[in-house]
Amino acid sequence: MPRRKQARRTDVKDMRSILRLTYEQGLSVRAVSERLKLSKTTVSSYVLRAREVGLTGWPLPPGYDDDAAIERLVFRRVGRPPQDLDEPDWPVIAQEIKRKGVTLVLLWPEYRAAHPNGYGYTWFCDRFLAFQRRTHVSFRNRHEAGAVMQTDYAGHTVPLVDPVTGEITEAQIFVAVLGPSPSRSQWRA
Repeated sequence: MPRRKQARRTDVKDMRSILRLTYEQGLSVRAVSERLKLSKTTVSSYVLRAREVGLTGWPLPPGYDDDAAIERLVFRRVGRPPQDLDEPDWPVIAQEIKRKGVTLVLLWPEYRAAHPNGYGYTWFCDRFLAFQRRTHVSFRNRHEAGAVMQTDYAGHTVPLVDPVTGEITEAQIFVAVLGPSPSRSQWRA
């Protein structure tokens, strides 16, 4: 059985090459990956890290001639805990998320804008769910199978176009659901 080829270790020179090929020559992640013999994941993660710290063009801004400076800037957050440990105002976030179209994906960047060295997205989501579990009371509504119909309107309104006149009318989607059917143990009774 042939031995698996060992991945070559990347360094700051690779980072410079990736940025040069991406921004100066406009190559895609795949093209840069093939040219430098690096994985596409490595190339895209380096481009993302550079973009996050503001390196979005070529040549690099003055002061980034030193490899150590680039490495400190781009890889400073690896393995380090966040410096800003302030938690978001969870009750305010709970109110915001009730609004139509608002998600944690939209709320997290607002938190990060106020706390640039704060927690990451996964922590943000986990802590919000823990907050919800502590504050929201839940009630399990037990009923006979098929005895209760639950109804609601789903999501945003949708445009309906009249094929004859071309008139656009907004419509809501009405959803009705019957409870689950009885299990086999209930049939025997």
